[in-house]
Amino acid sequence: MLSEIPRPAPNTTFDLVIVGGGIVGTTLACALQNTPLTIAIIEALPAEQALYKPQAYALSLLSSRILAGLGLWSQIAPQVGHFEQIRLSDADYPGVVPFSQADLQTPHLGYVGEHRVILSALQEKLTSQARVYWFRPAEVIAVDYTEAGALVQIRHQGQTQTLSTQLVVGADGAKSRIRSLAEIKTRGWKYWQSCVAFTIQHQAPQNNIAYERFWYSGPMGVLPLPGHRCQIVWTLPHAQAQALLRAEEADFLRQLKPRLGEDFGEIQLCGARRLFPVQLMQSNRYIQPHLALIGDAAHCCHPVGGQGLNLGLRDAAALAEVLEQAHRQGKALGSLATLQAYERWRRPENFVILGFTDFLDRFFSHRIGPLVAVRRLGLEFLRHVPPAKVLALRLMTGLLGRQPQIAQRS
Repeated sequence: MLSEIPRPAPNTTFDLVIVGGGIVGTTLACALQNTPLTIAIIEALPAEQALYKPQAYALSLLSSRILAGLGLWSQIAPQVGHFEQIRLSDADYPGVVPFSQADLQTPHLGYVGEHRVILSALQEKLTSQARVYWFRPAEVIAVDYTEAGALVQIRHQGQTQTLSTQLVVGADGAKSRIRSLAEIKTRGWKYWQSCVAFTIQHQAPQNNIAYERFWYSGPMGVLPLPGHRCQIVWTLPHAQAQALLRAEEADFLRQLKPRLGEDFGEIQLCGARRLFPVQLMQSNRYIQPHLALIGDAAHCCHPVGGQGLNLGLRDAAALAEVLEQAHRQGKALGSLATLQAYERWRRPENFVILGFTDFLDRFFSHRIGPLVAVRRLGLEFLRHVPPAKVLALRLMTGLLGRQPQIAQRS
């Protein structure tokens, strides 16, 4: 386990300052492990508290390859859920669309990793990186951008410090202070829905199937975890989600079982239910001189399809590749010419996924007769036209687009 500061910083000048020591920010730091760049990570939470987040994420095939390229997948893989099938369904329509690993000729279609498993592996990796320094718990007070770089004023251990850097990376989430301080505007909207997330234990003989179950009130994702558990993200209109969050456990399970069907046998809750609202957000720009945004600081999407964290991991891998190449060529890390290569790569690809998840949620959350007929024709088309199924799978698994070099090292 990491100490609060693995080693004292020798000075206050760094090549990069990453604000946000979560999964996306630490992935960027790990992806730069083969460079001589000095990196400061500013994290608001103490080490133990940052690890404790009762959440699991769908990990796409591309994300697993990125983690493998970092040298971490062999450590992470035994602790995560694996699925060989995905079953897509629409309310009470019997025409379920089955996807399998045979469609892509891969051993699995995806994985499900708990927050602490992924982040602890990344943190441990960074303990061996002599050029990575932690400031935590710490908060950013101000950022002053100059022609040469940026001055980041932080409050750490009761004192105010100023860090000098070529590049500030905002990896501090959807409410990014770094984005706000830079006055970068965003576009998007909040949905009429909230998500209730929770984990169940079940008695199904197998635990290798992921489910995306659409309903008129919103989608439900069911993702397998080790130990015959599943994480479920149940999307509902705000009032219904609030009611489910407050419901007695017996009543909650009574409402859940019809949605799950008979595949899981007897079920029980593991831990507390959590509620979060959902939004679509795309920053008007991901960069400016000496600043880059990655992960939720740059974009947010509906959780349908489990794409959120995967987009952030791709951002981190792409930015690391751009910075590594710029360093080899003697270019300034924080120049617009350098950072535009990152924005041109990631912003359009993220836009496609944001649009895709928005379309899925809206298209399947209606009872309007013609729309219902059209989407069920679409499901039948997917079932019976293999190339369409493969194309959809490649999009969902991250294989339809530019692959970071680090993912090709696995």
